[in-house]
Amino acid sequence: MTAPHSRGFSRTRVEVPVGGRCTVGGVGEHERLYTIGDLARRAGVPARTVRFWSDAGLVPPSGRSAGGYRLYDAEAVARFDLVKTLRDLGLGLEAVREVLERRATVAEVAEAHVKALDAEIRTLRLRRAVLSTVAKRGGTPKEMLLMHELARLSVRERKQIIDDFVARVTAGVGLSPDAVIIADWMRELPDDPAPDRVDAWIELAGLVADEGFQRKIRQMVIAGTGDGWAPEWRPGLYPAVVKLAGGALADGIAPDSPRGKAVLDEIVSPSLPASGRAELRERLELLADPRVERYWQLLEVLNGRTSFPSAIPAFKWLVAALRAHE
Repeated sequence: MTAPHSRGFSRTRVEVPVGGRCTVGGVGEHERLYTIGDLARRAGVPARTVRFWSDAGLVPPSGRSAGGYRLYDAEAVARFDLVKTLRDLGLGLEAVREVLERRATVAEVAEAHVKALDAEIRTLRLRRAVLSTVAKRGGTPKEMLLMHELARLSVRERKQIIDDFVARVTAGVGLSPDAVIIADWMRELPDDPAPDRVDAWIELAGLVADEGFQRKIRQMVIAGTGDGWAPEWRPGLYPAVVKLAGGALADGIAPDSPRGKAVLDEIVSPSLPASGRAELRERLELLADPRVERYWQLLEVLNGRTSFPSAIPAFKWLVAALRAHE
């Protein structure tokens, strides 16, 4: 065999002849040795990638040429192929190292990676839905910032927004947080949320973070825990207000007029004492807040139901009639 060039083996594939008369860097007979450039071309990756994996100890060289170039035998090539496959699947260097060092099986690493990918997919779906909402509604720079921040939140952080709201409005009232009506959808967005629900969630998240709204809901919670509701505070009141007060409003009937008094008497019994009327009016004033109604409308959307039309004008008409005929 002709002696190697004084500069060592070239950076191309090196053939070692048979017969046991020659070894290079401890590499035995019948083995083909590869340089970093060979591995890079073989796998279609940059040479710097092969060098980085080698420096990290993932694919240590089998030996070196006389010129100091790293050389890799068949076993190292097989190891390199495994590293590339795991990296192509998205595994991090530490996970790859665990497999190579047999601290974890490929199946265990794959299972952990599947869970990580599922979480990433959920995040990407949410971001896609948020971006669709941004494209659809535009909005102010403040709304855009809110949407961006919500898209970046983890499930735990989104859940915390709602839990903090419930805790604030029920603190010290002696009422279970479960009594505050919310949608489970508020606490954890599904994997592939519809754009209208994402839109509702974004608006609702901004609403429950508003301190003024928190105070309003807290007032309602406290009012609801008092002794003795007004006799007219009944389930049938809402449809009566929508139908009768809403009809009076549409017909142009003034709340303080005689006709307004007649409509009021259909909704609220004339025999209700002044104290009961005052209590009813105070509670109606709490309800006749566009933000409170919007809260209920958004909950309807999140629960998959059709949002109801605004009844605020009708309730305001009734409050004005109660005040005018006290």
